[in-house]
Amino acid sequence: MSSFSNLQLAPELARAVAEMGYESMTPIQAQAIPVVLSGRDVMGAAQTGTGKTAAFSLPLLQRLLKHENTSTSPARHPVRALVLLPTRELADQVAQQVKLYAQYTNLRSAVVFGGMDMKPQTIELKKGVEVLVATPGRLLDHIEAKNVVLNQVEYVVLDEADRMLDIGFLPDLQRILSFLPKQRTTLLFSATFSTEIKRLAGSYLQDPVTIEVARPNETASTVIQQFFSVGDEDKRRALKSILKQNKIGQAFVFVNSKLGCARLARSLEQDGLKTTALHGDKSQDERLKALEAFKSGGVDLLICTDVAARGLDIKDVPAVFNFDLPFNAEDYVHRIGRTGRAGASGLAVSFVSASDQRLVSDIEKILKKKIDILPMEFEDEFRRDASRGDRRDHREPRERVEARDSRAPRERRPYHDEDSRGAKEHAHTPSSWGASRYASRSNTAPKDPFFDKPYEASVPADQAPSWEVAEKPAARSISANIKPKRKVAALFKSEEV
Repeated sequence: MSSFSNLQLAPELARAVAEMGYESMTPIQAQAIPVVLSGRDVMGAAQTGTGKTAAFSLPLLQRLLKHENTSTSPARHPVRALVLLPTRELADQVAQQVKLYAQYTNLRSAVVFGGMDMKPQTIELKKGVEVLVATPGRLLDHIEAKNVVLNQVEYVVLDEADRMLDIGFLPDLQRILSFLPKQRTTLLFSATFSTEIKRLAGSYLQDPVTIEVARPNETASTVIQQFFSVGDEDKRRALKSILKQNKIGQAFVFVNSKLGCARLARSLEQDGLKTTALHGDKSQDERLKALEAFKSGGVDLLICTDVAARGLDIKDVPAVFNFDLPFNAEDYVHRIGRTGRAGASGLAVSFVSASDQRLVSDIEKILKKKIDILPMEFEDEFRRDASRGDRRDHREPRERVEARDSRAPRERRPYHDEDSRGAKEHAHTPSSWGASRYASRSNTAPKDPFFDKPYEASVPADQAPSWEVAEKPAARSISANIKPKRKVAALFKSEEV
């Protein structure tokens, strides 16, 4: 592999790279950096966790050094490089990397994403920045508020480009690109590229150099992939069993829904595991705190939706669990890319239920290999019978089971219904036992004598209502042709003037 020392980076960038421990370049870095330095458009595909951020950040900063200055005027620091990403967490991560690379230069960088107050972001943008990292929605908010001008952008980077060009992001992306100069360098990087994505990307790039350092949609060879046949009701027990068998300290656990994510995190926490949830309904502050707690080792399991599947770089995570198989097969590649990063080994475990056959077929197509689904074996001797909701020891002798099942049902105490007809014993049949048990529970509560008294009218029947007996006004002489008003009951009594 090539060394970073052979790139002839500026001393400021070389110093930062050396302090971060970078020595040898990954394949995507070795191929992409020289092309970006030459000013060509790039469409780069590489496995997740191979250093795509450095592949576009370092050459951009190298080419922008000609614009660096120490002026305090915002006009001297226009946005010259725009990096767009699909998720807030990924935007924050890339922005931190860019700051580290540029720490010894006079180039300014900033990040804007949703879920946070716009005021601090606005103040930073008004000071002027050369490199702006953003999510599409929040960037459009700042453009409409005239907090940022993009007419001097020289470089545009679409990281995780397949998701950026997805139908959900495409309208926002087209609006953003309409504010940019026609002459610019555009870079697309992702771990997966479909035929449709390549066709869409062709309209944004000019004579791009395609760089594929691995077969499209290929997963890292250092990640061991396992698929287990597990029913929906046994997935949580299977997860705990594999964690125990393999002595796994930390892991990502992916589910398909926000509600399922929250419920699984809560149930695993009740089982004594240190967990935290990460999904789209969490506030941005909660999402950042959850990630920080996982990075620092404060929690063992990060239960998350696909919001955490793209690009998050957390080192030394030994395992990833697909509690639910992803609806999009390409997301499977991104999910298991959270482990086995930078050449490390990792384990990816997927639970397959009876209704997941189509999803398994889609994953087989994208991986281009047959998936072997293994039966799940539990260490414990008990197995929950979903149809009856009880526990039965499968190793129990058959004679004992037959003897137990042949026993007569347990006698039940008679229920005494204390009604107005007096106490009466009821022999309970199996069909009426549930209702009788509920009634017996309710009769144990202390009684309020008020509810046993017969109804009593608050006003005797021979007495007129209060609005009828109210003090009558003095008689007035009125015409005999005027019909008097009919007395009607009212909630509020008004005084006559």
